[in-house]
Amino acid sequence: MKDIDEITNALLEFRNERDWEQFHNPKDLAIAINVEAAELLELFLWKNAEEANAKKVKEELADIFSYAFLLAEKYNLNVREIVLEKIKKNGEKYPVDKAKGSAKKYNEL
Repeated sequence: MKDIDEITNALLEFRNERDWEQFHNPKDLAIAINVEAAELLELFLWKNAEEANAKKVKEELADIFSYAFLLAEKYNLNVREIVLEKIKKNGEKYPVDKAKGSAKKYNEL
């Protein structure tokens, strides 16, 4: 939790120093996540995974994480809690005995 709070606080400080909160509404943060995810995808376009530039992958992931943390903050969501809740929910949808080694969707297991 300490690391997550440190990241969120650093992002908020960076944003607030620049008076960018006015642009960081939930809709635009969600769009920004999608735009950055598309930029991440572009790094792999027409390449094998190992051909992607790891430095650029790191930068795009940082952008995605940054906007996701800011969006979570807007809704007062605890990142640790929501991720752990989702893992638990996915564990119920994808029990090990049925899902192990399978790429099938939960309703096809």
